[in-house]
Amino acid sequence: MTERNGTTKESAEVRPAPAGHCDDAAASLGDYRAAFHAGRLAMAVLNRDGLVLAANPAFGELVGAGPEELVAATAADLTDLGADPRVWTAYREVLCGRSDRLRCTRRLKHPEGHSVWVEVTVEPLTPEPLSGEERMLLSVADISDRHDLLARLRHLQMHDPVTRLPNRALFFERLSAALDAASFEPAGTGRIGLCYLDLDGFKAVNDTLGHRVGDRLLSAVAQRLTRCAEGTADRGSGRGEHLVARLGGDEFALLVENSTGTEQVAELAQRVLDALQRPFDLAGQRLSVSASIGVVERTATGTTATGLMQAADTTLYWAKEDGKARWTLFDPERNAHRMTRQALSSTLRPAVDRGEFTLEYQPLIGLGDGRAQGVEALVRWRHPQFGTLPPNRFIALAEENGAIVELGRWVLERACHQARSWQLAHPSDQPLFVSVNVAVRQVWDSDLVADVAGILAETGLPPELLQLELTESAVMGSAGRPLQALQALSDMGVRIAIDDFGTGYSNLAYLSRLPVSVLKLDGSFVRGFRSQEHPNPADEMIVEALVALAHRLGLTVTAECVESAEQAERLRRIGCDTGQGWLYSRPVAPDRVAALFI
Repeated sequence: MTERNGTTKESAEVRPAPAGHCDDAAASLGDYRAAFHAGRLAMAVLNRDGLVLAANPAFGELVGAGPEELVAATAADLTDLGADPRVWTAYREVLCGRSDRLRCTRRLKHPEGHSVWVEVTVEPLTPEPLSGEERMLLSVADISDRHDLLARLRHLQMHDPVTRLPNRALFFERLSAALDAASFEPAGTGRIGLCYLDLDGFKAVNDTLGHRVGDRLLSAVAQRLTRCAEGTADRGSGRGEHLVARLGGDEFALLVENSTGTEQVAELAQRVLDALQRPFDLAGQRLSVSASIGVVERTATGTTATGLMQAADTTLYWAKEDGKARWTLFDPERNAHRMTRQALSSTLRPAVDRGEFTLEYQPLIGLGDGRAQGVEALVRWRHPQFGTLPPNRFIALAEENGAIVELGRWVLERACHQARSWQLAHPSDQPLFVSVNVAVRQVWDSDLVADVAGILAETGLPPELLQLELTESAVMGSAGRPLQALQALSDMGVRIAIDDFGTGYSNLAYLSRLPVSVLKLDGSFVRGFRSQEHPNPADEMIVEALVALAHRLGLTVTAECVESAEQAERLRRIGCDTGQGWLYSRPVAPDRVAALFI
C-alpha cells in the first residue's frame, strides 16, 4: 500500500504537469513557426549581434535569397540600416537592450530591379523557452503605395498650382537644408546665393486684362526663369545647383546652392532681366514686363534663412527705389544706414518723453548795422547710442512716422520759454525774436494755431517775437487748412517765413497772396558769392531780382550760409536785410546767446 499509495504515486501525479506544459509550449511554438513561415509579411529572427537566426520566405523574396541562405547574414546589410548614422545608432540601442523598438523607413533595391519603400521594425522577442537565448524580431512591410501617395500629396502641397514651381514652404525647406549642407560639407563651396524678384507693374495686368491672363503671364515667366537657371547651373564645373520658386503673388526666388561667388549670382540676375524684357505672346495678347531683383551672395556659416531673406527683401526694395527694371547687389554699408534709420525712427517718440532733445540757437544779423535781430532754434538729439545728431539725421524720419507733431510742439514750447527768459533778463535791450521751423504735417495733423496761441499765453512771449519757418514747397500752393492756419497765425501777429526760398517751384504770383513776412534765400545762391576774384554774375542777378521783388511785396529777406565778410558785403549792397551763417556764429547753447545782447 505504501508503494502504491505513498510518495511514489504523489510524484507521478505532479510530474505529468510540466510535461503537459512543454507539449503546450511546443505546440504553441509550432503554431508561431507556421505563422512565421506562411506569413506574407517579411520577417526574420535575429540574435543580439544582429545576425539572422531564421527568415521566412517573404523576407527571402524581398532580398532575393532563400530563407536558409540568409542564416548568419547581417540584418543591417539586408535592410540598409547602416546607411543612416541616426538609424544605425537607434538600431544598436535595441540590440543592446537599451531601447524597446526601432521603426524607420528605408528604400531598398528589389531583386527585380525596381525600388521598394519599406517600413522596418525591430523589437525584442520573448526569450527562447529551452535555451533562454534573447532574440529580436525584424519585420519589413512594403509601403511603396502609401509612400507614393504621400509623395504625390506632398508635391501638391509644396508646389504652386499656377506655375508648378516649388512654393514658399518648399523654398524655405530647401534653403534651410542648403545652409546646413553648405556649412558642414567640405566638398562644397560653403557659399549661397539668392535672387529675389518681383514683376514691375504686374497688378496692372491683373486689373486690366483679368486674372486668367495674369496667371498665364506668371506661368510664362516661371518657364523663362527655369531656363535661365538651367542655363547658368553647371554641376560639372562645380557651379551651384539652382532652385526656382514662386513665393506668392508676382514674387519669385532663385536659390543658388554652393555658389562660386558674387559674379555667378549677378550673372544669373542679368540673364533673368534680359529674358523677361522680351515680350510675351499670350492668347493674342502681347505683353511686356520687367522685374526688380535683389541679389545676395555670402558664406553660409553664420547665415540664417530669415537673415538671408531679410537682406534679399531689403535689396529688392533698393532696386525698386533706384528705378525698377534692374538688379541691385546687397550693400552692408547701405543696410547699416537703413538699420540706423529704423532704430532712430522707432525710438523718436520715446526720446521726446525721455528728454533726449535739446535746442541750440544761431543768430540772425542785420546786414545794415551788424546787430543781432533774432535767433533760429535748431533741435539736436542727444542719442544714447549715436551721440549728438543734427536735424538732417532725424527730422525727415519724424515727418514720415508722425513724431514731428509731438517733437515740433516741444521745440516750439521750449524756444518760446527761452525767448521770454532772454526778454526778461535784458529788459532794456532790443528783444530777440526766435524763429522755429514748422513741418507741413504739423499743420495737417495738429491744431497748430491753438498750440501757438496756448504756448504764447503760457510763456507770455509777445507774438511779434515768434517767427515760424515753413519750406517753400510746403507753403507754395497751400490751400484749405494750411492757408487758413497761416492766415490765422499772421493775424495773431506771428511772423511767417518761407525757408530755403528759390529751391522749389516758386509760384511768384501766388506769393503775393500768402500771409508771409520773410523770405529766407537758400544757401545755394549765397555760395556763388564766395569768390571775389571770380564772382558769379548770374547768382548776383538772381538774388538782386528776388530781393527787389520781396521788398516790393513788403517782405524782408534773410540770406543763409553767409561764411565770409565778402559775401556779407555783397549781400548788403544788393539789399538783403539779414544774414545767417558761420561768419557770425555757429549754433550755440542758450547761455551763450546772452553775449549777443552786449
